[in-house]
Formats: sequence, structure tokens, C-alpha cells
Amino acid sequence: MEVVPNFSTEKATRDYQLVRRAREKGDERAFADLMQMYREPLYLMLLKMTNNPNDADDLTIEAFSKAFNSLHLYTPTYAFSTWLFTIASNHCIDYIRKKRIQTIYIEDMTTHNGDESYAFQMPSDIGNPEDEFIREQRKEILREVVGQLKPHYRKMVELRYFEERSYEEIAEEMKMPLGTVKVQLFRARDLLQNILRKRNDLI
Repeated sequence: MEVVPNFSTEKATRDYQLVRRAREKGDERAFADLMQMYREPLYLMLLKMTNNPNDADDLTIEAFSKAFNSLHLYTPTYAFSTWLFTIASNHCIDYIRKKRIQTIYIEDMTTHNGDESYAFQMPSDIGNPEDEFIREQRKEILREVVGQLKPHYRKMVELRYFEERSYEEIAEEMKMPLGTVKVQLFRARDLLQNILRKRNDLI
């Protein structure tokens, strides 16, 4: 039988017990409790890093998803909170780096090298007919994949990503605690990713 490490605080010991329940028994209540305890402080940290409430909210859920999917890798060398915040911070840094690479500012469209000037083409917002066809094809494939989920997962995904409802609105409509909605939504996303990995027609 595994011996619980001698953490320096009761909070760390409590977290470790929740982690064990979540990891070994798939206890959804344990997942929800961990999210409830750390959602707000994690969100505030990510808000400071991104200065964007929407990005911070999405990154919070993604950080929990990455952590919960990697629970088998967690060892009690450090408290769970330290491990979780490290994952969230690294994930946010990666997101910011990618966002900066993808962002092209108007003032950067032309650079000067001595007497020469180089103009960079910005991609047009107006797609050609082929691009439009591909987008519509992707939508159909995604809807087909979402249709393979269990009904309650499918409903959540449709509300969140097709109807762009907030987590609070989904919780109210489905009469579920907010934490449970978030836990089940990132599980639904994992199921979708597994289904998509088996397909090769999503361009």
C-alpha cells in the first residue's frame, strides 16, 4: 500500500488524497474538487500573464485538462498545486509565443533595408471558393464526429463550440454545477481528439 508523503501542510496532504482518488478510481468528485479549489487562483495567474479574460479562461481549462491527463506522471516530490501551476505557466508561455509568431502588425508589413523596401503580403480575409468549400467540409466532419459522443457530452460541445455559450450558461441550461461542466467539457474534447486521430479526412 502506498504511503502518503509527509507534506508540510494539511492542504498539500488533502490535495494528494484527491489526486489519488482521481487517478486510481476515476472519481469525478475528486476532479471537480481540485478544479473548484484552484480554478480562481489559476485563472488570476493566467490573466496576469495574458491580460485577456477570454484567453485566461480557456487556458485555465486547458491547463486542468493537461494536468488531469498527466496525473499518472505526478509524483509527490512537490505539492500538487506547485505541479499544476507549473503546467499552467508553461502552457501559457507556449500559447503567448505562438500567438506572437502568428500576429502580424500593420506597421511591420514593410521593412526597410538601406534604400530597399520589402512589402509582405497579408492573407486576405476573403477566401476563394476552394477555401470556403474546405471550411464547410471541415464543419460537416466535426459535426459528424461530435455526433459520435454520448448525448450529454454532445450537448455540452454543441452549446460551447457551436452556439458559443459561456460555461455559466451551459451549467444553468443543463442544471449542473459549474465545475462539473468544465470537467466534462475537457473530457469531451479529449474524446473528440481520440476520434479525430483515427480519421484522415479532416484536412
